Amino acid sequence: MRAAEPSRTAYGVALRRAAHQLLDRPRVLDDPIALAVIRPEHADILRTEPARLESGRFAPYLRAFMAVRARFAEDHLAAARARGLRQYVVLGAGLDTSAYRLPAQPLRVWEVDHPSTQEWKRERLEAAGIAVPSHLTFVAVDFEAHGLAESLEAAGFDVTSGAVFSWLGVTPYLTRESIMATLGYVAGATAAGGGIAFDYSLTRAGMAPRQRLVYDRMAERVRALGEPWQDGFVPEELVADLRALGFAHVEDVTPEEMNARYLAGRADGLQVGTLAHLMWAGAWS
Repeated sequence: MRAAEPSRTAYGVALRRAAHQLLDRPRVLDDPIALAVIRPEHADILRTEPARLESGRFAPYLRAFMAVRARFAEDHLAAARARGLRQYVVLGAGLDTSAYRLPAQPLRVWEVDHPSTQEWKRERLEAAGIAVPSHLTFVAVDFEAHGLAESLEAAGFDVTSGAVFSWLGVTPYLTRESIMATLGYVAGATAAGGGIAFDYSLTRAGMAPRQRLVYDRMAERVRALGEPWQDGFVPEELVADLRALGFAHVEDVTPEEMNARYLAGRADGLQVGTLAHLMWAGAWS
């Protein structure tokens, strides 16, 4: 990652979320800020010649997955807010826009990410005339190098009050040790209520031959960007690990279930791919 620039993969996610606003009907995720947080020249291309940026065989599947996983996290947040929770933590926030779109009161939001991505994002928001809301706090953390607990709690997070965490598009890039350490902290921080929504990749060894071909092609792309994937998880083993950490409710959502829940009956046939799952682990369903 270069100084004062976003993670390249995080920027790619933002491009696909923006493309979803223009190309897909009905939208899975309504995000009126999505085009504002990407580079203006890219927003113009998406409006006029989207195939220049959103092309290739896998583009619709990736676009669908990135919209679905954001919707999944925000659905869990909405359910938790209805039960009285008032804290939301976006881990590896990238160019996530939820803090600028969702009803603010009563809610406190912490965006946790690498300082370079945060700096670029804040500059883009300022250029687009989007004010940083008063209920949002930026927390600069390198997940592989710094303690999440110390950084988050120093920024005012109350570990005793419960919270919803979202952690989207991050785990494939981290070591298993780092992932489990973060999940262990979240298990304690959500014991009073809430939980964590995250996505994860299947292990390459557990994939069918055709899935491996797709996985290898995508893995090579992110490796070329300097942000290589680590190995994924076996779903049954990850569920057991989450329960061992103390999460009372664990929901593993397969690609088939994502399509049935969020993408059923569409005229355009938009669907997610088969390489990743969504997970909710928390104090309640």
